[in-house]
Amino acid sequence: MRAPDFWWSAQPGPFQRLVRALLAPIAALYGRFAVRAMNRGGARVNAPVVCVGNFVVGGAGKTPTALAMAKWLKRAGETPAFLTRGYGGALSADGGAHLVDRRRHGAAETGDEPLLLARVASTVVARDRPSGALLALAGGASLIVMDDGLQNPSLTRDFTLAVIDGAVGFGNGRLIPAGPLRAPLALQLERTDAGLVIGEGKAGDAAARILRDAGKPVFHGRLAPDANAALRMLGAKVVAFAGIGRPGKFFDSLEACGARIVSRQAFPDHHLYRPAEIAALQRRAAAQDALLVTTEKDMVKIAPFMQGLWQDLPQPEALPVTLVVEEAEALRALVLDAVSRARRGQLGDRSACA
Repeated sequence: MRAPDFWWSAQPGPFQRLVRALLAPIAALYGRFAVRAMNRGGARVNAPVVCVGNFVVGGAGKTPTALAMAKWLKRAGETPAFLTRGYGGALSADGGAHLVDRRRHGAAETGDEPLLLARVASTVVARDRPSGALLALAGGASLIVMDDGLQNPSLTRDFTLAVIDGAVGFGNGRLIPAGPLRAPLALQLERTDAGLVIGEGKAGDAAARILRDAGKPVFHGRLAPDANAALRMLGAKVVAFAGIGRPGKFFDSLEACGARIVSRQAFPDHHLYRPAEIAALQRRAAAQDALLVTTEKDMVKIAPFMQGLWQDLPQPEALPVTLVVEEAEALRALVLDAVSRARRGQLGDRSACA
């Protein structure tokens, strides 16, 4: 699915306003279902649960944030495990809980994001979050990091960090399908402990004000390209492609590295590539005497058939990015305090039951 432009526009044109108005009754119905779902009770597991989510549809930077979160927790002596639905993967569709094995699983089985997460920590794919958490804990995890799940109440969370794309914020502030909000904003704010605005923009500034008015601490970050990869892009001609929520963000990152994009190709989010598609992009890059560059998230889906590509044409390569948080120490302290309080509460619960 590719989000319509009017979702992100504060001043849509006449046709877009008409479409938005026609979709308003469906959005109202969607909102009622979302409220009912979010108000259901959740199961609690015998370990802290930290959630990295977002308010809207589309890429906001959840996965880089979850990766950074796990690294912080590891440095604090924890053994985190990721829990994710594995959107678009066959394993999620069967209703079970599955430990990701990077040696035998591909994106078709797990989805793309779990393969990135599994590079850093044990990763479980499960539509049913409580069963997935139990599998992760049985494997030796000391706590759970949920990649996405702000709107899913099935597993009780001890800390929820909402990630906001500074360029688009809350979009037009309307619910799906009239806008990008995944549930009523007030309810989502109520279930959020802190916000992280990634990147700059007036929409992000407005979102930060709304979070602060709701009494939530707000942090700021940016996605920084790998230094060596960025140096390779400097002054180079590039054929760029991406299948993420907002491909324009990736193209902007390339240009910020000094790349000269001679062709750009946007695919739907979570797109599963076919070898013929990549071969066509290789030929395009060769014709332009250009590099062929994509995101890490896209690269994990291409890796299984890299050996079968034209070896004498430009090979796909990734521009890795990492999250840099301005107030990193304060955010780490907030997360670790929530983890500590969760453990104290769990010990108290066990004492009361003894």
